[in-house]
Amino acid sequence: MEETRVRARRWFDWLVALSLAALSAGVVIWQNSRLAVLWDISYILENSYRISLGQVPYRDFPFPYAPLTFLTQAALIKLTGRVFFHHVIYCAVIGALATIVTWRILLRVLNGARLARVLSLVLTAPLSVLGVYAIFPHPFYDSDGTFAILVCLLLLLRWYRTPNAISLSLICGFVLVLPIFIKQNVGLVFTASTAASLVLLLTLDVWRGRRVRHYFWLFAALVVCLAAALLLLHRIAGLQNYIQWTVRFAAQRRTPALGEMIGVYRDRSLKWWLLLILLGATTFKLTKAKDSLDELRSPESSSARSLLRWFSILLLATPFTWPVIYLFLDSDSSERAERLVNLWPLVLLLSLACITCALIRFLRTGLKRAQLPAVDSEKSFSSELSSTGLNASSDSEWLEQIFLPLIIIATVHGAFMSQQLWGSTYALWPFFLILVATSIRVFFTPAAALRNDGGQSTISSRYLHVVALASLISLSLLIAGFFYIRSHERLDYADLDEGDLTRSNLRALRGLTTRGSWLPDFEELVAYADKNIPRDDGLLYLPGEDLFYYTTGRVPQFPVLMFDHTVNPYSPQEIVDLARARNIQWLIVKDDLQLEEEPLERKDELINLLEKDFESVDSLNNYEIYKRKSLGSDNSEDDDSDEPENK
Repeated sequence: MEETRVRARRWFDWLVALSLAALSAGVVIWQNSRLAVLWDISYILENSYRISLGQVPYRDFPFPYAPLTFLTQAALIKLTGRVFFHHVIYCAVIGALATIVTWRILLRVLNGARLARVLSLVLTAPLSVLGVYAIFPHPFYDSDGTFAILVCLLLLLRWYRTPNAISLSLICGFVLVLPIFIKQNVGLVFTASTAASLVLLLTLDVWRGRRVRHYFWLFAALVVCLAAALLLLHRIAGLQNYIQWTVRFAAQRRTPALGEMIGVYRDRSLKWWLLLILLGATTFKLTKAKDSLDELRSPESSSARSLLRWFSILLLATPFTWPVIYLFLDSDSSERAERLVNLWPLVLLLSLACITCALIRFLRTGLKRAQLPAVDSEKSFSSELSSTGLNASSDSEWLEQIFLPLIIIATVHGAFMSQQLWGSTYALWPFFLILVATSIRVFFTPAAALRNDGGQSTISSRYLHVVALASLISLSLLIAGFFYIRSHERLDYADLDEGDLTRSNLRALRGLTTRGSWLPDFEELVAYADKNIPRDDGLLYLPGEDLFYYTTGRVPQFPVLMFDHTVNPYSPQEIVDLARARNIQWLIVKDDLQLEEEPLERKDELINLLEKDFESVDSLNNYEIYKRKSLGSDNSEDDDSDEPENK
């Protein structure tokens, strides 16, 4: 009978989790039905399309990003054709899977007890609006990288609990390599921090006399897979080319100053939130420590302390509820979004504090074991472990409470190397929730606090404190997160609000929707190109905000398709020289951009140089069309310019 109830509860958990995953996918589709960031979509899909044609990044054209996201989209194009909605489906599926994987990680971090299953579902709920593809709903390496890292973390947690599974060790070693080739800065930090953590865990397990053979299988698989990937890159694109573009050039163009990275911890409100949480945590621990004595001496005093303990839970939850409270104080979407994003430094610091507390507790437990008499050491230590929640089945707590959050903290800071706090966190919210879960587990030690009292149906009020805190955090993130994605404040670098909602009528862009006249104007350009520009003629498209090659099926003949500081290595004169060398016959210049800022550096200088080689032949709604001047027209212009002097 009990087994039937357990099975029913697990089926119910899966039903709720799948519902949350479906919501995550639905939000991605909803986002794509109302907005499209043309610049970012174009960079991913234009380059993926040229890869699908057989052009090799790093060798045939400059490419400062890791390849796997682009190879994935290129494979999708090869398999299903050039249809934008296929990429929307991809994002929705990855978003749903990331939600499921995060739930499974939370379940393992919270130790799988009955209340832990409730907590894991509660803490997964915000991913319905803050999933990896919810904020930016188009294919992108940040979101793919987060999903790959989540899979790695889940496999690592399972691997550590099943040391005899050699196949799992090999799989873990293989997948630990993948993030490096999805987004290099995040992947390198993640893989390096994971490898360092595993070395420390190996040392710890050797000291404790545990079997460590599975470590060597994992490290062997990691080294072999990394070497195979580098060898493959060398054979196809050239390893020096790969390092030049993804390491040297990318670091030169994108790496922020150290002061900018640590600037996220300089927010004036952070110290007040930390002080408030310290007050709440201290109050909760003090009242909990005196519960037993108060129940014997004075029921009234015990009741008062219970109220005080609930008040401490409110203090702990206040920083997380502040973004919701602020919704009623200010209608500025930018200020609202800032209150939500500013929770990140707080959670990172709290996680470090909880890691320190867990480490101290583990070390103290080890010292107590060392001081026990040899005869009764095992029996006494077993009792000690039980009292602290560190029972024999909890060897993985070193990984779950110390190394897992450390790996995530390092990975998050690796992501900050791209666009700091404001720009980099849009795909990282699963990590946020895992850090919250590990902090809750450490704070509400022993682990029995996450379980029922001896399996009884009545749950003590002190266990409800855990659920209450998690529910307040989750509800706040849900509400503030919904307003965050609805305002698309993270995407404020593009004009997504002006004009009517329009949908593309082109087959390749089926499913592409955004406000403004961008899509009708682009369709006019596509029609003009189909009628007037031979398909084999080379084109230079400035600055590259549209899916021109993806839509028309033409072959890119210029090495750079997007002209901004982070991806374009060429000066204006070098661009002109390349256009001549590659016999570029047509120049298309987009007048008004969806981007709020002009990405093309030294644009006027470049246009002036190009106009010496190209002449204007037509003007569309938002595009200027130029054609390379013929030799005769050049001579004619020279004669005209000389004519006044001859007279």
